[in-house]
Amino acid sequence: MKMELMKGRRRFDLPCTIEVSNTFDSLHAHVDLDGDVEIEPGDVVLVHGDPVKVPYGEIRTLRRDATVFKAGWLERQWTRMTGDLEFMELLEFSFTSGRKL
Repeated sequence: MKMELMKGRRRFDLPCTIEVSNTFDSLHAHVDLDGDVEIEPGDVVLVHGDPVKVPYGEIRTLRRDATVFKAGWLERQWTRMTGDLEFMELLEFSFTSGRKL
């Protein structure tokens, strides 16, 4: 999301923990924000620092700072209304007979 779209939003900074896994069993990145922060539809979390590169077979845990940009009421409602439609783009359906598999 472009930074111009973030202007005017309520924002705050806080530390976070990042876990990045690049193993046979899992390829993921998780961010845990410190404190009691509720992330809601339309909110944006920007983690600061250089890109994290984890070689295959490793898991890394890092501490970084993050900025949370809170969405306004209208943007939150729009995200709720359109979120299901965007999720459907990720799905792939197949209607084949089990006998032909």
